[in-house]
Amino acid sequence: MGRLKTFTRRAFLVGTAAAAGGIAFGVYAIRKPHENPLEQALAEGESALTPYLRLDAEGVTLITPRADKGQGAYHIQAALLAEELDLDLAQVRVDPGPPGAAYWNTALAEEAAEFSVPSEGLMRGVAETAVGAVMKMMGMQITGGSTTVPDQFDKLRAAAASARETLKLAAAQQTGHNAADLRTEAGAVILPDGTALPYETLIAALAEVDVVQDVPLRAPSEWRYLGQPMQRIDMLAKCTGTQTYGIDVEIDGMLHAAVVLNPAQGGALVDFDGSTAEQMRGVKAVLPVTGGVAVVADNTWRAFQAAQAVEATWGPAEMPATMDEHWQALAQAFNDDQQDSRQRDDGDVDDALDNAEVIEAEYRAPYLAHAPLEPISAVVRIQGGKVEVWTGTQVPRFVQKNVARIAGIDPEDVTLHVQMMGGSFGHRLEDEVVKRAAEIAVQMPGTPIKLTYSREEDMTHDFPRQIAIARLRGAVDNGQVTALDLAIASPSVMVSQMGRQGISVPGPDSQIVSGAWNAPFAIPHHRVTGYRAAPLAPISSWRSVGASHAGFFHNAALDELIHAAGADPLEERLRLCNDPLARKVLEAVGEMSSWQGMLGAGRGRGVALTTSFGVRCAEVIEVRQTDDGIKLEKVWVAAEVGRVLDPVNFENLVQGGVIFALGHAINAEITYEDGIAEQSNYDSYPAMRLYQTPEIEVRGLENGEKIRGIGEPPVPPAAPALAGAIFAATGTRLREMPFAKFVDFA
Repeated sequence: MGRLKTFTRRAFLVGTAAAAGGIAFGVYAIRKPHENPLEQALAEGESALTPYLRLDAEGVTLITPRADKGQGAYHIQAALLAEELDLDLAQVRVDPGPPGAAYWNTALAEEAAEFSVPSEGLMRGVAETAVGAVMKMMGMQITGGSTTVPDQFDKLRAAAASARETLKLAAAQQTGHNAADLRTEAGAVILPDGTALPYETLIAALAEVDVVQDVPLRAPSEWRYLGQPMQRIDMLAKCTGTQTYGIDVEIDGMLHAAVVLNPAQGGALVDFDGSTAEQMRGVKAVLPVTGGVAVVADNTWRAFQAAQAVEATWGPAEMPATMDEHWQALAQAFNDDQQDSRQRDDGDVDDALDNAEVIEAEYRAPYLAHAPLEPISAVVRIQGGKVEVWTGTQVPRFVQKNVARIAGIDPEDVTLHVQMMGGSFGHRLEDEVVKRAAEIAVQMPGTPIKLTYSREEDMTHDFPRQIAIARLRGAVDNGQVTALDLAIASPSVMVSQMGRQGISVPGPDSQIVSGAWNAPFAIPHHRVTGYRAAPLAPISSWRSVGASHAGFFHNAALDELIHAAGADPLEERLRLCNDPLARKVLEAVGEMSSWQGMLGAGRGRGVALTTSFGVRCAEVIEVRQTDDGIKLEKVWVAAEVGRVLDPVNFENLVQGGVIFALGHAINAEITYEDGIAEQSNYDSYPAMRLYQTPEIEVRGLENGEKIRGIGEPPVPPAAPALAGAIFAATGTRLREMPFAKFVDFA
């Protein structure tokens, strides 16, 4: 038992399976907790009970290492803490805190381990623990992969429970009572006579007691907040326009910067003439940055205008010039030398197809921009060998490392203030805007520099969702699907994304086939093969990552085979389903929609099921053919998440995911000409319009043992369910997105 700098072992110790597996880092290094990153910055009269909780004269502050991009991460983390610490939600202050290895994301290891060891059992557990050990040693503090709830569910409750019992122990020592006779309520320790000692009054006493470790967590039957409808803690600020985002940050003495970058993605700056821009009103400097030129002015608008006056000579893009060449590169990747993975190979696919009438089809998924509503921005101040950064980011330790490299200082001398984000969808897993802001600040030491990308620079220099092609070969017999052979070709999103951070990613990329290789169907002869295409456009994680394309491919392929067999799309999926949790999801969405087939007379229904991030999510979509085109009538969604912690936010996230997915499936793509993105704003990259939006009914299932996140899993099933519905209504089979290239929508 340690003093206050020791935090809850439950949250941080790696399991014994890693030690049994002989991890090269050594048993002690794996088991040893990271240092508490709060301790170095504690002021007089403050206490850091755990890395997640700071106590001062004004009360309790929750340290929220998982970023909030609008998905309600701060709120649910506050609820987890309040549940065990006996706080009212209104009493919880939120601070993203400093970057720290202690905040490594434990939940990211599961999907990688599942891909490495497909069969559940001891070896899967060993693999998951081993991957987690690597991430712990690297201190991978990342928000992504719908992992905030799975990662924080036990950690925050354990930290809060430990703090609660330690506060009771401090109160007992201060008052002479037995700790067992004390209770906690509304941010105070309650003595037997009813006297309330607010937590902040016990700070001095905390220094004299040991932290109480391994406190049993409360049963769900005792929960006050979790599982109940809640109003998010950020709702008032967002409804009144008072929420501060990264783009709102203002620092005394700050100047504003804009950039004009090589329009050909990845191309170099050969030469530039900034003389005209330098003469424009408010301009302070015109400076080179990686891949372009920065203009610094006294406000953002003047910086934007002056940036357009810069004359530059650009180098060529580091990618094929035309989209035909991009698609050709994918088509050429279907060969043995470029095979990346084959984690699904049931039965004897080759023999089954040699003795059957083979059904073939090809599917395509385009590049997609992230396009969050808030353009990316960052404020950087370099002064006296120290750096401060204000920005919205999902990768704080990467930001800290990269800024330190640019400034020529140690990472510990970089202070990062993480801001609320106005959307991301994976965009803020990148930190290019911060790196360029740091490059400007290095050239103007002592002056805070706020770099804001214009919408056009943001979208045309986005690292988009990967492009992909799939090829189906399948067979049916006696009214049933008997063989499905799906080959998927795509560049590696993980190699591209992590390469920009200087991190090598060995082995196969699970995201090429995610959502397809793990489809929960016992097709007698079933094979899914991933092929890694050569790098094309630089790409990055986009909401649901690989499952966004592979989930579409597998469901669309299965639909074609089911139709050829003359079977019902839902009934055949239920017949084939070999996962009890997935079966319950299919049954639920069938019951919700009163499924009675694919309808007719200009109306159609489609159904799809995808497993992503451990979540089985099924959707039924109903459409109607009108004189103006396809009208989306209603969507039913069922998802298995283990436990729904906030029913209101759960419904919001699912509905938002469906709208996001449908809008992209119908309307959106990024295309390149001479390496330049041809879509630069919402007029050329349209989302779903309000009049197009269907009614969406949501149900969360709680049958699984593990708790899951829901931000991304509603995305993959939407496009194939819509494609199936359109086929049922019109007879038009859609195999390529965006669908509006082939049919009209009302």
